[in-house]
Amino acid sequence: MSQHRSRRFAGARIGALLAVAAIVVAACNSAAPATSAPASAAASVASVAPSSEASSSVAPSGSAQSYKVGYISLGESLPFVKLVSDSIKAEADKAGVQIAFCDSQLDAAKALECAQNLKVQQVQAVLNFQLYEDSSKEVCDGYGDLPTIAIDIHQAPCEVAFMGADNETAGKLSGSYVGDALKAENNCTYEAVVTLDTKGAGATTLARMNGMIAGFEDKCGKIPTEKFKSLDVGGTTDAAVTKFGDQISAIKPGGIIVVLSLNDDMSLGAFAAARTAGREKEIRLAGQGADPTSWKDIACNPQWLADTAYFPERYGTILIPAVVDLLNGKTIEKNLFTKHEVVTKDNVRTMYPDTPAC
Repeated sequence: MSQHRSRRFAGARIGALLAVAAIVVAACNSAAPATSAPASAAASVASVAPSSEASSSVAPSGSAQSYKVGYISLGESLPFVKLVSDSIKAEADKAGVQIAFCDSQLDAAKALECAQNLKVQQVQAVLNFQLYEDSSKEVCDGYGDLPTIAIDIHQAPCEVAFMGADNETAGKLSGSYVGDALKAENNCTYEAVVTLDTKGAGATTLARMNGMIAGFEDKCGKIPTEKFKSLDVGGTTDAAVTKFGDQISAIKPGGIIVVLSLNDDMSLGAFAAARTAGREKEIRLAGQGADPTSWKDIACNPQWLADTAYFPERYGTILIPAVVDLLNGKTIEKNLFTKHEVVTKDNVRTMYPDTPAC
């Protein structure tokens, strides 16, 4: 990869994805959307030989050996990602695992620099949350193809396990909810369906978006090609303001616009653009992530119909025990999925008591 490779995303936030995180974020083309096969809850397992290079500067953990683990963050400017990172650090402290941290800042070239830095630091395994699936080989090479647990985005060829969303299932949850709501409102009458994607993230977000589309179509039938608009926004609020703002101006006013968004950051941007255009009431939105930036809107904005929760604050409780087991030579499942729930105005305050007042 050229060291002059340009920064791929501008803007301060993404959502989650991912998630990512989420963060994360999902390829759909302008033709009739297709759905992908559901991810299976892995019976297959991965293991590595126990490492003999424990870091002597770390207090011993209950595993009898302490480890130095690299962590490439997708981008700490994004609320979802910051929650994931804080969870990893907290659980690592509890386990006596030293974390070598590097923020890739949503930039492929920076992710490679992080990888090279982790190699210099002689980490023994990597938790890899860099954004670009098509850069994963170079990034893996950068840290010597160490055993890797990928977070929300696949990281071939060094990935031995994947931790994050059960993407198609997560997508279907909020997509189905919006389909049900629109069917009840007006028997699924709408002017357009607009997807807000992050196509650079590859198969992971493709499955998530395909799940959202499939969930909506299960309730409202196949989306006509002429009503389907797919925007490669890249995950940030600022880009969503611009790209969705351009798109909404091309859609006939007065009808309903269904928005299927891969993270909360893009959802916020879409609403900002619709508000500027005086068309917020036309939106019926399903999002992904349910990070704290979305809670008030889910509770108070009647056009934000549903979100799928990924619980980024729990990622560390899955990742740290898994990487310790991996380095101890134990087998771990190849897919370490988080549990998902639909979040709506009816349950957001129960799930998240800190949701702000309207």
